[in-house]
Amino acid sequence: MPETRRRLLGGVGLLALGGCGFRPLYAPDGGGAGVADSRMAAELAAVRVGLIPERNGQLLRRALQQRLDPQGAGLPGRYDLRASFRLAADPEGFHRDGTASRIRYTATATWVLLTLGTPPEEVASGTARAAEAWNILDNQFFASDQSRGAAERRLTELLAEDIVLRLALRFRAPTVG
Repeated sequence: MPETRRRLLGGVGLLALGGCGFRPLYAPDGGGAGVADSRMAAELAAVRVGLIPERNGQLLRRALQQRLDPQGAGLPGRYDLRASFRLAADPEGFHRDGTASRIRYTATATWVLLTLGTPPEEVASGTARAAEAWNILDNQFFASDQSRGAAERRLTELLAEDIVLRLALRFRAPTVG
């Protein structure tokens, strides 16, 4: 019963917000999103993501591909998304002997969206940043390595979400070429 009630209240809340012009960015067509949002989804699915070097770059590329074309529509490419990935680590906490006990990662992805025409034209560009921290556990190397890997995966997911959101907003604008 609480789940049904929560859905009903959420639906009523979205209807109320619809009256003031609010529209969810990723609403399905059946939710009243209309033709503009279908066009935006098609434009996102037409983005091809270039190779990004190193392991975290590969994770970022995969996360971008999954978000850009979640249905696997396989539409012909119209755009080329080129991104770079940079990761910086800073110690935040220290043990009494001076060794680090906590590491803060700052990830930065610089990206540019180009048309596939000749010559390619820039459609949009930007920089996405995300931060994450993880603890270095004493004498638990496997757990520390797992924590580091999980932090890196979260960072790539956050960066991908930010980039796709910016692209979606750009494609939702009426003057996208």
